[in-house]
Amino acid sequence: MNNRYKTALLFGAPGSGKGTQGRILGAIPGFYHFSCGEVFRRLNPDSELGQIFFEYSSRGELVPDEVTVRMWAESLNAHEVLGDFKPRSDLLILDGIPRTVEQARLMEDHIDVLMVIHLVCDDREEMIRRLRRRALKENRIDDADEKVIRNRWEVYEKETAPILDHYPMQRIREVNSLGSPAQVLSNVLTHLVPVQDRHFSTVEV
Repeated sequence: MNNRYKTALLFGAPGSGKGTQGRILGAIPGFYHFSCGEVFRRLNPDSELGQIFFEYSSRGELVPDEVTVRMWAESLNAHEVLGDFKPRSDLLILDGIPRTVEQARLMEDHIDVLMVIHLVCDDREEMIRRLRRRALKENRIDDADEKVIRNRWEVYEKETAPILDHYPMQRIREVNSLGSPAQVLSNVLTHLVPVQDRHFSTVEV
């Protein structure tokens, strides 16, 4: 399908810095960052989707695939209609979705994944410390409980990590996530800039 969104995925375990890198990239013309987690956290807790999200996130579990993809597609389409996301000139940077192989399959009608940036960190305890610091800084109750954090890790390893096998190896780039945000960004851009140049050589700002 030619009308699929040209996309790069920010992929990695909880605490690997996907959100940080996504926010920085989103400030650069030609990149449009969309964080599925932020959309979930902004849901009205009294709404149907808000209640579903809280039910699962409070246990460190994933929201059901079809609900997640439906919510994501509706929200992204709204941003396109409003004009802040311009698919013809913006490379879509996705953070926090897909989180399961089934989500990746469900999203194939919507996105053309040109590259997967895999933020790698072998120090699980350091990433758990990152999540706890973030929970305190951003008042995120879903990251405040270490038991929930560790369960999120187990869910990641069981349900999310296999996504890497869904995409061709030649589209996956590994980036060490333990450096400073600026150093990690530099390494990420090394891979993403050629993708943006190749597909959007006449970007209109």
